[in-house]
Amino acid sequence: MKKPMRKVDQAKIRQRKHIAFRMNLLFFSIFILFSMLIFRLGYLQIVKGEDYTRLLEQKEEIAVNTSVPRGRIYDRTGKILVDNKPMNAITYTKATSTTAMEMYDIAEELSKLIEQDTKRVTIGDKRDFWILLNPDEAKAKVSAEEISEIGEDGTKSKQDIQREVNKLTRERVTDDELNSFSDHELEVLAIYREMMSGYAYSPQIIKSGNVTEEEFAAVSERLSDFEGVNTTTDWDRVKFSDSTILGTMTSPIEGLPLTHLDYYLARDYSRNDRIGRSYFEQYYEELLKGQKTIVKNVKDRTGRVIETKTVREGEPGKDLVLSVDSELQESLEKLLSDKLLELKKNSTSGLLDRAFLVMMDPNNGEVLSLIGKRLVKDEDSGRWEVRDYAYGTFTSAYEVGSTIKLATVLAGYSEGVLSVGDVKIDEPIYIAGSNPKRSLFNQNGRYAISDIQALGRSSNVYMFRIAMSLGNAVYRPHMPLPIDVKGFDRLRNAYASFGLGVKTEIDLPGEYSGQIGNDVDKGKLLDFAIGQYDTYTPLQLAQYVSTVANGGYRVAPKILKEIREPSSDGETLGALLQETEVKVLNRINNTEAEIEQVKKGMNYVYYGPNGTAPNLFNGASYTAAGKTGTAQSSYYGDDRSKYGMASVNLTHVGFAPADEPEVAYALVIPYASTDRGHYPSRDANKLVREALDIYFDLKDKRDKVNQVETTDHEIGRNNDTKTNEEE
Repeated sequence: MKKPMRKVDQAKIRQRKHIAFRMNLLFFSIFILFSMLIFRLGYLQIVKGEDYTRLLEQKEEIAVNTSVPRGRIYDRTGKILVDNKPMNAITYTKATSTTAMEMYDIAEELSKLIEQDTKRVTIGDKRDFWILLNPDEAKAKVSAEEISEIGEDGTKSKQDIQREVNKLTRERVTDDELNSFSDHELEVLAIYREMMSGYAYSPQIIKSGNVTEEEFAAVSERLSDFEGVNTTTDWDRVKFSDSTILGTMTSPIEGLPLTHLDYYLARDYSRNDRIGRSYFEQYYEELLKGQKTIVKNVKDRTGRVIETKTVREGEPGKDLVLSVDSELQESLEKLLSDKLLELKKNSTSGLLDRAFLVMMDPNNGEVLSLIGKRLVKDEDSGRWEVRDYAYGTFTSAYEVGSTIKLATVLAGYSEGVLSVGDVKIDEPIYIAGSNPKRSLFNQNGRYAISDIQALGRSSNVYMFRIAMSLGNAVYRPHMPLPIDVKGFDRLRNAYASFGLGVKTEIDLPGEYSGQIGNDVDKGKLLDFAIGQYDTYTPLQLAQYVSTVANGGYRVAPKILKEIREPSSDGETLGALLQETEVKVLNRINNTEAEIEQVKKGMNYVYYGPNGTAPNLFNGASYTAAGKTGTAQSSYYGDDRSKYGMASVNLTHVGFAPADEPEVAYALVIPYASTDRGHYPSRDANKLVREALDIYFDLKDKRDKVNQVETTDHEIGRNNDTKTNEEE
């Protein structure tokens, strides 16, 4: 018989079980904690390792502001337009531990070896320099009592108090003290201020461009004596074209523009970096700028840099090839400049001060020439001078007149108010409360004309009737003309599909879309239909006529043709990296038959019996199709005293060859005449003919050169083959 278990034994058993449970719980908790620790370490090392490594590199590795060559810019034939000129330069790189007095001592020694211009020295520089050289006198500028008063409320930190003391000290430096510097001290100051303007561990240019060979050699020989000083090569931008669309650069003095400071600083620029300031240089800054050298500073325990290792060498910027043909551009610039000066001699050309000519490939959007010229009177000689105004081709807009009629007819087709071949009566339109509206060629008669004739003869009335239909208006002679304002939207939307009144999306900054009319009274819709309401840029006109030429596709014009690796010698193009793609923005809502009908009307302009530019291309080796235009306008040019004066704009658009277009063109001559009854439209037409002759003559010349080179190559290859056979 078993003995009953004693209570003491039962208590011990329960105690052992409790201890075992607690131990198990403890071990399990330790296991969980270690698992979490291992998981966390694995997460930090595997998942976040690269991120933390990158953060560490950002602190350890520094993008040094070395001067790398900016990418060159070439035209489509390989002719260089913008290059880099190497220059001797002297730089200084300061460390975080460098004191102001150490920098002053270096500046003092450098002043014995180089000459430094003192023009950039400011009053603020002089104040800071005087305080540096006269620490005891500067300290006495603010008394102990004043310092106590500044911090007596107890709300300001030591830094805030010192900041106010420094401000008072600078303000109390007298004019006599500022003027006490000798010429030599000012020169030392000029060097010192350049040394102070840079970031730690980033070279700052002390002198560049005008460093003599003697100065360069003298400093180079003593580099070991000047910690942080170096002699190197800097680069200056050199332009071989006057075209303003190439853009400009900021200087090291200007550095980053204040208007975009945060934008560039967020992209690892330094404040004194040179950047593209306008147009092409600005738009393609990321490609042209090059890559700075990245270095890693090795420091000792005190924070002193004991070694600098290069992590990544600097790289020149990419070379960019433009779509522009510089030889064509230069010839057309001379043509337009000469014509502008010639037209200015007319008695009615008092307001004439600019002209524009754009040529582009209608099939891919490549801009072949982008020309704008402006007349400016020289103050000394009193003569008119021609200045480049290429950017005006996409930043200024004008009433374009009858050249808009191609889009008006196509809008009529697409909106269902006009059919191909429709015939309408051209006669004066009489609307109550307004002057009669007529076609120029028909002042009082009645003529039945087709859509082709309406374009070729430039019938205003044919376009008026299309506009009336778009505005659901019923015309009754001498009665009011109630028009549905939705007609404006229908016509404006149709125009926009061609690129009129909207941005062309050219790869240049600052494009203007034009001005929209806001008066919807009476016959304004009729004026709209003949190009005397909204305004358009010359580039928009070129895109518009290109859309007609290529069969209805609106293609974005482009200046950049290719991106290439940096050239090794500046003459031979580097390896091709990328060709700019053709960017089709939309297709107009018209059939091929409708577009072909409009092209027939454009053909009529040049070759029809009553065209507005008859016989213009007689004797030419090519055919063309186009549309002329005139518009009543008001002057809003450079002379504000003449704002609002009545004038006439001349326009002309087209493409060639007529059957297989390879070049589209747009000519705009704003404010060509102050006499709305007489204007030099024939001169404008002649200019178009001469421009196309230049284009095709240049093409023929190049074709012949290519044929000769091909023949020579084939002869050489045949001779090589014969030699091999003989052997």
